[in-house]
Amino acid sequence: MIDKRPTERFTSREENYFKYRPDYPAALLQLLREETGLSLDWTLADIGSGPGNLTRLFLDNGYTVIGVEPNDAMREAGDSVLAGFPHFTSVNGTAEDTTLRDHSIDLITAGQAFHWFDPPATRTEFQRILREPGWVSLVWNKRPEGSAPILDAWSDMLSAHSPEYQVVRHTDDAAESGMAVLFGDSGFRKFTLPHRQELNAGAFWGRLISSSYTPLPGEAGHEDVKARSQEIFDEFAVDGIVRFPYETQIFIGTMSSSVG
Repeated sequence: MIDKRPTERFTSREENYFKYRPDYPAALLQLLREETGLSLDWTLADIGSGPGNLTRLFLDNGYTVIGVEPNDAMREAGDSVLAGFPHFTSVNGTAEDTTLRDHSIDLITAGQAFHWFDPPATRTEFQRILREPGWVSLVWNKRPEGSAPILDAWSDMLSAHSPEYQVVRHTDDAAESGMAVLFGDSGFRKFTLPHRQELNAGAFWGRLISSSYTPLPGEAGHEDVKARSQEIFDEFAVDGIVRFPYETQIFIGTMSSSVG
């Protein structure tokens, strides 16, 4: 049974998370401009901002972003990495209790984080802090399993050696049902963008160990995962690089405070 609190699951993984988790395609910005009217005078709140993997995309393009992150180590990593951006601030908060002012946010984003939120409480909080019409975009990079042999090998390895892998996968799979609660009657639209990472041997291992379900040194399964991951890298690398495919899934909708 998993007993780690969601807000603490990534403690001790923050460096690998920042370095080796995939970024997000630049086409995401154009999609948000077209769908929501996103403009540079908007204030964004990135919920579960971690070390800034999604936040950075907006900051690099001139947007004002407040990062909301409950994990101290992840928030401090983000503060350090993003310190040079004048339009970035961060707060210690959760999706259910952001600490942000009423009706102060034009767009809420969350990257790789929604499956840890409590949808009913999050809906109430998001309605409180959003300006009308209440734009929200949930974003995550998903491995399109069954589409590439390397993804099958990756999943088989974790199924065999990570006690938490299937539980976290179930949590991920249940996320869309939670979105029906979050967005309510307003609903949401789903978009998919192609994406990929190119990883050398060190980055391939760093990507693996950045996941909350991968056993850390001293935990059951760690040595098995480390050995098998090297075999997978050796099998699929071309010129010392593996190409790791993703689908970037984007969910966009509104949650007007006038909608119950």
